[in-house]
Amino acid sequence: MNYTEINKRYSDLAETTCCLSCGGAVNHSEAKSNEVCVDLGSGRGTDVIRLAEIVGAGGYVYGIDISEGMIKKSVDTSKRLGISNVEFIHSTLEKINLKSNRADLVISNCTLNHSSDKQAVWNEIFRILKPGGRFAISDIYSIKEVPEEYKNDPVAIAECWAGSVTRNEYLEHLHNAGFSSIRIIEESEPYEKGKVLVASWTIAGTKPKL
Repeated sequence: MNYTEINKRYSDLAETTCCLSCGGAVNHSEAKSNEVCVDLGSGRGTDVIRLAEIVGAGGYVYGIDISEGMIKKSVDTSKRLGISNVEFIHSTLEKINLKSNRADLVISNCTLNHSSDKQAVWNEIFRILKPGGRFAISDIYSIKEVPEEYKNDPVAIAECWAGSVTRNEYLEHLHNAGFSSIRIIEESEPYEKGKVLVASWTIAGTKPKL
């Protein structure tokens, strides 16, 4: 992932009305009172704030984003709304700046496909979840492997398809990280995105209890 390009693009978008999400993982998260939640690629903080209201004063929500502009926008919004049980952290996804076994729930919307090391990201999701913790992730996968020529193309990256992997490779990352009880909540038919065919899905899984 070229973090300089990603940071600039999404910092610029922080002050626009552009819709950045390709899924509704928060709608399938089943967050509960007093839980600790993490949103990877939290953007302007919309889902973080929704989760903060659900988990209440006894819970806590972290928003993780690589974009400094998005972090600033999220902090400003949460302060303006008087929401105190949140924290927005500037961090990569491959090395999340949170302690191990911290979260009950991890969500993400159309963010993991940006990473050039998705196995590292899934390993980190597994690490920060408590035993018995769960994830609900909305993302895309490619029907066939993305041609090498597009993987570092800035336009393809911005359109959220350059880094997509195949369905089988995606699931392999989850299994390699150690997740069990993986289930597909929803899955689209293939559709064109840029120069490739992709499909959108929302998947969920659980970190085994000790």
